[in-house]
Amino acid sequence: MKRPSGMMHLWGPEAPPGMIPRLVRIYTPAGHDPARGGPLLLLFDGQNVFEDEPSYAGGWQTHRAIERLARRRPRPVVVAVDHGGVERIRELAPWDNHGAPGDLERLLDWIAGALLPRVRATYGVGAGPAATLVGGSSLGGLAALYAHFHRPEVFGGALAMSPSLWFAGRRLLGWLGERTTPWTSRIYLDCGAREARGAMLSLARILAEQLRQRGYGRDRLRFREDPHGAHDERAWRRRLPAALRFLYPLPEGRG
Repeated sequence: MKRPSGMMHLWGPEAPPGMIPRLVRIYTPAGHDPARGGPLLLLFDGQNVFEDEPSYAGGWQTHRAIERLARRRPRPVVVAVDHGGVERIRELAPWDNHGAPGDLERLLDWIAGALLPRVRATYGVGAGPAATLVGGSSLGGLAALYAHFHRPEVFGGALAMSPSLWFAGRRLLGWLGERTTPWTSRIYLDCGAREARGAMLSLARILAEQLRQRGYGRDRLRFREDPHGAHDERAWRRRLPAALRFLYPLPEGRG
């Protein structure tokens, strides 16, 4: 029997103040009931999150991965925010290569103050930071880590696939060392051995160890080294199901 599918919703173009208008793609899983609430997963680079067509390198097929989660696991509503095209680097970077602020703070202001309240009111999800996670890959993974530690009252965890930790002189690593640990924090982190000849994997290992030293155990941190992983959508699509299983574990007492 064919597994029932959820619904895809397109909002926009939405116009964050002072930024390029873009679509917001929202997937509600099969059987979603706004009256019952549930988790919310916000992903950057929305063009790459679902189907292949909007992506230049193939989509993550996140909607299919969500539907393959066991029924007894919580299944999030996925909110995918398209990037701003030529402005992508500036809007997803906390800082530029000279240390000056990028536009990520402005984008997060709009997400937290305008977009997420509308999503919560419409779909009944993401009630509080523990039920709201943020994610992305590459520069989007860097943005997700920043968003979680900078706005822990909004985002209670992060999905960071192949984060660009090298960006802006590896500044995020030092910045994270100055941040307090959020009261609720669940982090999935991965990287492939074929990314930048292993240089990106070395930085991801440093971050994983930094988090372990701060008390992140196996229940709060999952670090995956992918020996065959390159820096592309194909690798992220392949690793996504396991990431979702970690971020949305079985309820206690359910095996």
